[in-house]
Amino acid sequence: MLRLIAEWVISVGALLPLLYYLAAVYISWSYFRRPAKTNFDFLPPVSILKPVRGAEQESYENFSSFCNLDYPEYEILFGVNDADDPAVPVIEKLIQDFPRRSIRLLIGSSFCGSNDKVRKLCRLNREARYKILVVSDSDIRVGPDYLRAVVSPFRTPAVGAVTCPYLVNPESRLGPELEAIGVTSDFFPGVLVARQLEGVKFALGATMAVRAEALAEIGGFEAIADSFSDDYELGKRIAAKGRRVELIPYTVWTVPASEGTFGFFKHQLRWAVGVRNSRPRGHFGRIFSQGLPWVVAAAFFHQAWSWAAVFLGAYLITRLAMAWTVAVWGLKDPLVRRKWWLIPLWDAVAFAVWAMSFTQNRVCWSGVEFYVRKGKLIPVASR
Repeated sequence: MLRLIAEWVISVGALLPLLYYLAAVYISWSYFRRPAKTNFDFLPPVSILKPVRGAEQESYENFSSFCNLDYPEYEILFGVNDADDPAVPVIEKLIQDFPRRSIRLLIGSSFCGSNDKVRKLCRLNREARYKILVVSDSDIRVGPDYLRAVVSPFRTPAVGAVTCPYLVNPESRLGPELEAIGVTSDFFPGVLVARQLEGVKFALGATMAVRAEALAEIGGFEAIADSFSDDYELGKRIAAKGRRVELIPYTVWTVPASEGTFGFFKHQLRWAVGVRNSRPRGHFGRIFSQGLPWVVAAAFFHQAWSWAAVFLGAYLITRLAMAWTVAVWGLKDPLVRRKWWLIPLWDAVAFAVWAMSFTQNRVCWSGVEFYVRKGKLIPVASR
């Protein structure tokens, strides 16, 4: 009797992720089939805020992509902690190479907070000249039409913030490639499903564009200076004020620092621990969107090749359909197109990371140890 109940529960559990995959296919198809609308006559001046820590091999290429934008009036503000930061010479070279572009380098911030990135944003926001602020991480690279696409939704007064997807350009090693595949074939389907079910109540760090007045309504960047997921908190708080947050179908690239073949696992675990403490119900519910562990368990319990083939076949068909719809067709990700066969391996790693995230509450970020409590970063030393 107990075995029968277990088989029934596991079979239902195996069915739920397959339904999720199918729902994600339809939702993603509906989202990407509609072309983005850009108002080319709406071009307000913009302040681009770039908090930076350290420099990588392609930092200059990433930064310079923001200096070649097809946009009439904007400024770029870079923020670092101190004058010895390795990014300072890169930014100074940028200022020399683009003398007609308004670029400023700001060093230090007097505001206290556990999130180093947000501390810099507090300073950059105070120095910004314009009322439309566009924040992006230091490893982001964009095309010439970036600002036109991102600013366009602000023509509607109800829009308080705008964000967009990103693709990862990883080094040719297994770990970084798995992480990149996970972003477009797993993370973004979840983003689009969340958008459909409850609207956009988040932002993505690759692009966080916001009206200055909407930012002021939530207390500025100072209000999220201790948050682990500053991008999520920014979008959530702006939406809670009744403002719309738009997720536009415009894609930017992230060129991450090298973390080695297995370094990505620590990175994923850090974020999983943070998400579990920031959004515990959503993190726990993620088990119902992971098909691989369920279908393996179902195939094992039924102990029949025919049933095993049915479960595994259904998983592969629906999972790859979701990956193709979002990553290949929607986001035009060349990596998933070439190495789609790594998707089941990513799913196995993702499940392991999810399970391990329940075993710890401590993360290491930029060489500093933190506890994560209810979405807040608490330095270990202070505790």
